[in-house]
Amino acid sequence: MAAFNLTPSDPSTFILMGIPGLEAAHLWISIPFCMFFFIGLLGNFMVLFVVGKEQTLHKPMYLLLCMLALTDIGMSTSVMPKALCIFWFNWKGITVDGCFTQMFFLHAVSVMKSAILVTMAFDRYVAIYNPLRYTTILTNARIAKLGLVGLTRAVLFILPLPLLLSRQPFCANRIIPHTYCEHIAVAKISCGDITVNRMYGLVMAFVVIGLDLMLIALSYGLVIRAVLRISSKKAHQKALNTCTAHICVILTTYASYLFSNLTHRFGQGIASNLHIILANLYFLIPPMLNPIIYGIKTKKLRDKVGKYIYRM
Repeated sequence: MAAFNLTPSDPSTFILMGIPGLEAAHLWISIPFCMFFFIGLLGNFMVLFVVGKEQTLHKPMYLLLCMLALTDIGMSTSVMPKALCIFWFNWKGITVDGCFTQMFFLHAVSVMKSAILVTMAFDRYVAIYNPLRYTTILTNARIAKLGLVGLTRAVLFILPLPLLLSRQPFCANRIIPHTYCEHIAVAKISCGDITVNRMYGLVMAFVVIGLDLMLIALSYGLVIRAVLRISSKKAHQKALNTCTAHICVILTTYASYLFSNLTHRFGQGIASNLHIILANLYFLIPPMLNPIIYGIKTKKLRDKVGKYIYRM
């Protein structure tokens, strides 16, 4: 009940407003949000369960799918529980430390997911360009090491965001017009100079995401070149089919991420409530769609999931 007694000037808390202007519709908005959230959790936990149980799936490609599922679970759970508390119970208060912790995790998991997508693109390149050496180049141990590198990179790049903000003064207005503690949304309510925060956030986004997109584009450029060297049309189709799921995941992930990130900085013409809804969908739609996409396009995974569903 303490959340109802918070004031905008309480020095120990911030207040998350949810979706300003649509407070009366919070309950209705929560219905699709909640549905997407639980479908995403169910699908990603199913992927983790099936791959963990099936020895035949203990291979690099499926290990990467498990990493992707973990980041999708981390993304949605870092945002949605608090958002649903705002929608259902009007619990808008969040401690300053809790806000910075949420900020760190949601941004770190996003950067980690980007690293996994790069590794998956490299996996497809090796599988098509040099299939005979695939099992020796990409072992489970090597994939685990690449995952650890991605995690280390995410922590090192994102840790300065809450650290820089923790040094900023926050005056009377401690109201964040959002459902979660997005970096720029929090920085904007500071009464200090946030130029460094803005520049670091922007540079980090473009360096990390820009570099990752370049590596993915390079991998697929080499994949296309390798495919064009194959004379059989059937082999063309088979090779490209192995990449379809990953390309769909890339499009859903990066399109929503870039839209959310750039509109926070440059989208003054976009209605704030529309932007906040779309920003939340970034944490809901890709985690919900990814296990469905891979379930449809990956026959081995689809068959194993079907086996466990029929047993229920």
